[in-house]
Amino acid sequence: MNDVTVSKAELWYNAFRGFYRKELPIEKLDPISRWLYASRSIILVISAQAAIIAGLLAIRSGSFNTLYFIFLLVGLVVAHAISNLSNDYFGFHRGHDTPESPRMRYTLHPLASNMMNVKSLKRGIWFLITIGVLIAIFFTVVRGPVAAIFAALGLGILYWYDGAPRDLKSIGLGEIATLIVWGPLMIGGGFYCLTGKLSTPAFLASIPYGLGVMSILVGKHIDQMEFDQTQSQKTLPIVLGEKRARIFNQTSIFLMYFVVLVLVILGYVTPFALLVFLNFPRAWKAMGVLSKPRPDSPPEGYIGWPLWYHRFSLVHNKRFGWLYILGLALGAAYALVF
Repeated sequence: MNDVTVSKAELWYNAFRGFYRKELPIEKLDPISRWLYASRSIILVISAQAAIIAGLLAIRSGSFNTLYFIFLLVGLVVAHAISNLSNDYFGFHRGHDTPESPRMRYTLHPLASNMMNVKSLKRGIWFLITIGVLIAIFFTVVRGPVAAIFAALGLGILYWYDGAPRDLKSIGLGEIATLIVWGPLMIGGGFYCLTGKLSTPAFLASIPYGLGVMSILVGKHIDQMEFDQTQSQKTLPIVLGEKRARIFNQTSIFLMYFVVLVLVILGYVTPFALLVFLNFPRAWKAMGVLSKPRPDSPPEGYIGWPLWYHRFSLVHNKRFGWLYILGLALGAAYALVF
């Protein structure tokens, strides 16, 4: 359908909003939308949410700096974009991202889809790495060596996830790494960068969100188990088996709410955080989907196949994240007023 006409604004919006519309020829994409699809901008919101959670925890503690928060927000989103781009780079060169792979079926791949060449992708990755390193240096200067340790741990796990000769994805630890990165490292470490303080409540408050991000990746890896087994990828669902992996993900989603309740009881977050329970019907739906084997084919009009469990986990976590943010924001506002 080469006669499809879409404005640049719509191209950018669609890249943030969902998966690539296959009826739109790649040549219709402008440079910005190409990079938005390449970096998988639809999922970058989870890193923005992590930064916002860290910022709200900092406000409630009575210590917040707007400039530091902007740098943290940019730094976390950039780190996530680097991870996505490098994942595709290594996946392509290792022969995992083939035309029949799940990665190629639900959206564009920067290299395998001929959206850009290797040289352009490398330049983009190094540009983002430069931004990330500069932000890490800034926080090291203003907060000291502990900030450098957080940055080094984040970059180390990022590389180890898919760049190392024996990467985390191939030994069943990639999913646990996401819990650590989007929980204690991004939120607990982000809190430190904003306040200069290590905080047990901040680290504990990061766990529900980290569990949610982990559930997204576990769902994705359940969806592509059959293909990963042909590529010698020993993801956590392959280690556990399909049924146990679904139970594991159900448990992770349940624990998100249970941990929030415990945090409220212990006084680490205010009762406003209980707003996340407004999302429990969607959690129940996601757990219900996980209780059954994936259908053989997608429902009519379904976008993103062969991803199935991933989509329900992603939608659930996004809404959980915004409600958690709203609850923490109300708690921070209450602390400021009273």
